[in-house]
Amino acid sequence: MKGLIGKKVGMNQMFDDKGNVIPVTLISLGPCVVMDIKTMEKSNYSALKLCYEEQKEQRIKKPLLGQFKKAKITPTKTVKEIRFSSDKEIEQYNIGDKIDISIFEENKPVKVTGITKGKGFAGVMKRWNFKGAPASHGAHENHRSAGSVGAGTDPGRVVPGKKMPGHMGNAKMTVKNLQLMKIDAENNIIAVKGAIPGCTKSLVIVRQD
Repeated sequence: MKGLIGKKVGMNQMFDDKGNVIPVTLISLGPCVVMDIKTMEKSNYSALKLCYEEQKEQRIKKPLLGQFKKAKITPTKTVKEIRFSSDKEIEQYNIGDKIDISIFEENKPVKVTGITKGKGFAGVMKRWNFKGAPASHGAHENHRSAGSVGAGTDPGRVVPGKKMPGHMGNAKMTVKNLQLMKIDAENNIIAVKGAIPGCTKSLVIVRQD
């Protein structure tokens, strides 16, 4: 498993040998610096704590600033942990190492994790694709309502997890099996086939087996 932090640049298109259009998303990835290494022995799981995008020291909270000073690296805007299945996958890294997109391979699938676009408050038809109430047969001003939401006397309450109106979007989402079409090592940009979660300039984590 390999992984890096980056930002969504936007969408573009490429062409294959037959002239077919391939929609791609451009992602600016890394370089990231290793801030800490989590091992099974020390933390009961394997992970790398990566830093992305340099930040002024006065804008960093003091507890986090202390971690940067302990690791002897420049403060950054973003700090994220990327988990691995075993210590073997991270044993080649040391604190302070810089990782760039050279770790990825073209034409192999990647999975991208990001925060989806927030859509505000939405009803059940938009949020959960409910059909809605009939347009006639006595339906009165409830065409887009959810309908019955709870049982009767037993249990006499709404069951947790019921699909109801509420905040739509702004949730963590991972899209798997996206083909990595091209790597631009000079500009630290990769092109991934298809769409990924989030808006332009939103943070994403890209991983590859």
